[in-house]
Amino acid sequence: MNKFQFLENGSITSTPGFQAAGVVAGFKRSGAPDFAMIYSEAPANFAGAFTSCTFAAAPVQVCRTRVLNSPFLRAAVINSGNANACTGATGLANAECTCELAARRLGIRADEVAVSSTGRIGVQMPMDTIRKGIELAAAALSPEGGSAASQAIMTTDTVPKSVALQLELAGKTVTIGAMTKGAGMIDPAMTVPHATMLCYITTDVKADNALLREMLAANVADSFNRITIDGDMSTNDTTIVMANGRSGVELKAGTPEAEEFRQALLAVMQRLAREMVMDGEGATKFIHVEIEHARSTADAKLCAEAVANSLLCKTAWFGGDPNWGRVVAALGYSGAKFDPEKTDIYYDNMPVVRNGGDAGTPESALCDIVKQREFTVRVNLHDGDDNYWVWTSDVSYEYVKINADYHT
Repeated sequence: MNKFQFLENGSITSTPGFQAAGVVAGFKRSGAPDFAMIYSEAPANFAGAFTSCTFAAAPVQVCRTRVLNSPFLRAAVINSGNANACTGATGLANAECTCELAARRLGIRADEVAVSSTGRIGVQMPMDTIRKGIELAAAALSPEGGSAASQAIMTTDTVPKSVALQLELAGKTVTIGAMTKGAGMIDPAMTVPHATMLCYITTDVKADNALLREMLAANVADSFNRITIDGDMSTNDTTIVMANGRSGVELKAGTPEAEEFRQALLAVMQRLAREMVMDGEGATKFIHVEIEHARSTADAKLCAEAVANSLLCKTAWFGGDPNWGRVVAALGYSGAKFDPEKTDIYYDNMPVVRNGGDAGTPESALCDIVKQREFTVRVNLHDGDDNYWVWTSDVSYEYVKINADYHT
C-alpha cells in the first residue's frame, strides 16, 4: 500500500465500527433527506473545532461543553433545515434535549452525543421533527449508511461530500472516513476547543483526546480555515473527529506514526475543503490564491484573504476578465506591509504585473487563463520568506439568486 490510499466511494462508515443513517424527518419543504445520525459501536475518543463567531449556535455551545467535559463520544445527530442559532435559552435547551432523546434511543449517555444543525437562523427547533428524525435514523443505522448520512446534511450543496482513505501503521491497516457539507456562508475561522460547514471524521486508531485536539487544530489551520466562498463566517461551523481504537493501532504524541497519521488526516480534510469550494453556491471557478516572499506569515495571510474575498476580483473571474487592477487594489487595502514597486503577479505562470506595473502580457493570453475552471493567482512580494495560500471561488449570478431566495 502507498503512504495512503483513497477508497472508491469512501464515506464516514468506511471506518470499521461506525454506523450511520440519513432520513427524511420533515425539516425541508422539498421532502429531501434532512436528518443524519452517526453511531460508534465503542466509546470513541474525540476532538472538536468550532466557529469563532460570537453568535455561536446552540449546538456549537453544547459541543464545546462536550469537548471540555466528556471523555468519549458514541454518537452525533445532525439536522439540515434549521440552524438553531440565535434562539436563546430555549434553543440551548432544545439542543441538550436532542442529545438526551438520541441517548435514550441508543442506550448511551447524553454527554456521549454531539449535535449539529444547519439551515435558517433565528427559528426555534421543531422538536417533534427532531423526535421523528431520531427514531427513523436510529432504526436505519447501518455500516453502509455513510452515503445516506452525507446526503441528509446538505443545504444548498449540489453534491454530497464524502471521502475515506487507508494507510499502514505499525503493520496494520488504519482507516479514516469523513463527510462534510458547505457551499455558502463559507469563510471558517474555527478554533480548538472553543455554510455553514459541518465536518464529521471517523477513524479506527486509538489516540487520547489531547493528541486528537492537537492534530485537529494543526490541520484545520491548513484546510478548512484556508477556504472562502463568500467571506461570511457561519454561526454553526463544526468539525469533530472520533477515534474508536478498532484497528489496534495506538498513537503517541511525538512519534513518526502519529505524524504519518496526521498527514493522512490532513489529506482527508483538504480533499473535503477543496470539494466545498468546487461546489460553492453558483461557483464556476476554483482559484488558488498564493502569496509568497512576504515579510511575515501574517502579512501573507492579509494579502491572500483580501484577494480571495474581493467581490470585484471574484466577479471579474466569473466573467473571464483578467482585470489585475482589482488584485493590486485588494493587496493595497489588505493592511499588509510590503513594497508595491517590488510586487510581481502571475496568473498561473503568466506574468501579469512586474515591479508593481503592467508586465506587458497580451490580454488575450490572460483571458484564456481566467476562463479556465481552475487557475492560480500568485503574488510574489519579494519582501521576505513567508508564504500563505487560500482557495476561493468566483461569484456568479446564480450565487445572488440562491441567496436572494433563501428564505422564500
